[in-house]
Amino acid sequence: MPADHQMTSLAGIGLSAHNGGVAFTTTHWSVVLEAQGNSPAAREALEKLCRTYWRPVYSFVARQGTRPDEAEDLTQGFFALLLERRDLDAVRKEKGRLRSYLLTSLKHFLASEQRRAMTAKRGKGQRLIALEDLSATGEIEPTDPLSADRLYERRWASTLMEQVLRRLKEEYHTAGNAALFDSLKQLLPDEPGAPSREEIASGLGMTGNALRQAFHRFRHRYQFLLREEISHTVAVASDVEDELRHLISVLRT
Repeated sequence: MPADHQMTSLAGIGLSAHNGGVAFTTTHWSVVLEAQGNSPAAREALEKLCRTYWRPVYSFVARQGTRPDEAEDLTQGFFALLLERRDLDAVRKEKGRLRSYLLTSLKHFLASEQRRAMTAKRGKGQRLIALEDLSATGEIEPTDPLSADRLYERRWASTLMEQVLRRLKEEYHTAGNAALFDSLKQLLPDEPGAPSREEIASGLGMTGNALRQAFHRFRHRYQFLLREEISHTVAVASDVEDELRHLISVLRT
């Protein structure tokens, strides 16, 4: 499903403020903040977050008018510096949202780093984090009217949605329900060219009522995983619902 349709699905799948709450345990961003980035566990957690959310950062950098290869290089340099420094204590835990922290840090990075110094630093060939998928040439449309900040927000939402659907797909495939996942995914809002529910039910050999129940379970699990994925990017449980509402508002404007 294309990113734009994934993003619209987030706003239209029927989420409510208190529906399908997720138990908040120690998650990636809270591990980073608790250890201030100094422990092996914190570094591993931060690397995972960086690998997952490099695309919003790249999108912001590319919107500054840099060439794609320069944007990739700067994105890599930003994450390398992020892993080297120890200033995470500047993020107050009650306001410590990864989305906001990365954007603020990125703006400081782009404003303060000298191009020559960073080129020399990156030229050593030492990559502190392996961003295997960091190849986004052509991803930013030159006619896209979104501002850099807005593009960053939308790419963030898109990446989060991709993570949720990937996890849901893995669960269905592991359970031997790959065909069911592919069919139910077509019932998400704005899925392009989706067949009717009757056609889907017929193709699966299910009654209409059985399909409705299957999709209800699919949607409930989708909502749970969405909140769980968001919980990995905030420091306290109370921020999950606020972050969810923010992402939905981003997609609706």
